[in-house]
Amino acid sequence: MRRSAAVLCGAAVVMAGSLTAVPAEASTPHPAAAAKAVKVTWKKCGTKDYPTLQCGSVKVPLDYRNPSGKKITLALSRVPHTAKTYQGPLLVNPGGPGGSGLTLAGFVASSLPKSVAAQYDVIGFDPRGVGRSSPALDCKPGYFNPVRPDSVLSTSATEKANLARAKAFAAACGKKYAGVLPHINTVDAATDLDAIRQALGAKKINYFGYSYGTYLGAVYAKLHPERVRRLVLDSIVDPTGVWYDGNIQQDHAFEGRQHAFMAWIAKHHSTYRLGTDPARIAAKWYAMRAALAKKPAGGKVGASELEDIFVPGGYYNGYWPHLAQAFAAYVNDKKTGPLIEAYDNFAAVDASGDNGYSVYAAVQCRDAAWPRDWRQWRKDNWAVHAKAPFMTWNNAWYNAPCAFWPVPSQRPVNVANGKLPPALLFQATDDAATPYPGGVMVHRLLRNSSLVVEQGGGNHGVTLSGNACLDKHLATYLTNGKVPRGHGVADAVCQKLPDPKPLSTKASALAATSAPGTARGTTLHDFVRFRG
Repeated sequence: MRRSAAVLCGAAVVMAGSLTAVPAEASTPHPAAAAKAVKVTWKKCGTKDYPTLQCGSVKVPLDYRNPSGKKITLALSRVPHTAKTYQGPLLVNPGGPGGSGLTLAGFVASSLPKSVAAQYDVIGFDPRGVGRSSPALDCKPGYFNPVRPDSVLSTSATEKANLARAKAFAAACGKKYAGVLPHINTVDAATDLDAIRQALGAKKINYFGYSYGTYLGAVYAKLHPERVRRLVLDSIVDPTGVWYDGNIQQDHAFEGRQHAFMAWIAKHHSTYRLGTDPARIAAKWYAMRAALAKKPAGGKVGASELEDIFVPGGYYNGYWPHLAQAFAAYVNDKKTGPLIEAYDNFAAVDASGDNGYSVYAAVQCRDAAWPRDWRQWRKDNWAVHAKAPFMTWNNAWYNAPCAFWPVPSQRPVNVANGKLPPALLFQATDDAATPYPGGVMVHRLLRNSSLVVEQGGGNHGVTLSGNACLDKHLATYLTNGKVPRGHGVADAVCQKLPDPKPLSTKASALAATSAPGTARGTTLHDFVRFRG
């Protein structure tokens, strides 16, 4: 690890290849801030899509162990309740870590049945370090700028180049945010939730989290079970795998989603002309990757950037028609333009910007122990790559700064909890970002929870995405607190939505000139972010 010029809060300095691990600190609840909570002042900040949105902020301690010390600012949003029946604030989080939740409040409020949303103040927030909160982290601007080294280590020079990038990112974070990084983690973010609760004047909160937001919600519930009124977790992180093991499980799951995508293209051979055998179509994809590794499309889309384009298809199959179109154009017609446009439209969805990635790394590297010996990473990822080549090394480099992080790791929180009211969990069986076993695990750990399963579904973030069966369970729970109770692993099962169809000619033309969110309208998948 490259040590920054600043002194980094007692962090151990570990060189690549060292066998010394940085000891994990204990993750313990923080004492409540001594200062009396100040109520939020709300101002209109509505948009065309969400005209009733309001914005505010709250100041919280950077270090909760020193509540009278330096303060940071959390940006908040609100869609206020309109019904006579008021059920309190509903805090919503899109995941990440590093995802902004300000606009998500408007999406959730407008996507729930009006009669349900009207009973809540739907509260969005940018977690510490994110977006409009201050300070907002940006460790190394342009870190994902193309063209990056090939993610797969075909030569020692490729490995050295990727290692140099990861070390430089970690060092830049340490240099710019030496006093901040120790306090960018899930326990502090969960403590912020309670500060928000106090600022809202609420005795309890309702919480609705997607993806990483499920872990944030579970940690908050562990720290403050008496403050939880209702808890909804959708696409659930396995808390026993944060974060190194969880990423390896992702690699296998994304391989399955890529295979499903190849099978979908084969089914629509008449549209894409890529063949009817999924294995042969996959071979064409890897041939495209090899060609781009040698000659990046437009000097912009190399092998690593191609992976960035297609990884979002593992999160949401609504992207498949757009991705297949670009794939076919390159293979069949030798056109690079659609692939470059796909990079502009989809790779940004995965990377979520410099700020989002900086917070992602800061939280994940701080939350739990990572191997500090790069030889362990190399061994583990080559073993996974042999079975799951699609995303393994891309994902490894996405997380590689954690091998050189300038502050020590904490111990993960044991979220097991028997003190909560009934919680409602949602999980798709083929979700790649948060594989199904995570939902089953949290169902076991949260004693009074109910698990609703989308059978055969592979998308990430499944409620408020058009599945009426899932959304009925959600609406019922938010209305009266009732959850389904079954006798097996799942308390209720909903069938998945049909797979998408190829784009129409009109839709294809629109997609060629618009970003995905513009072309198809804003969906939940424009908000939900997860890479951990």
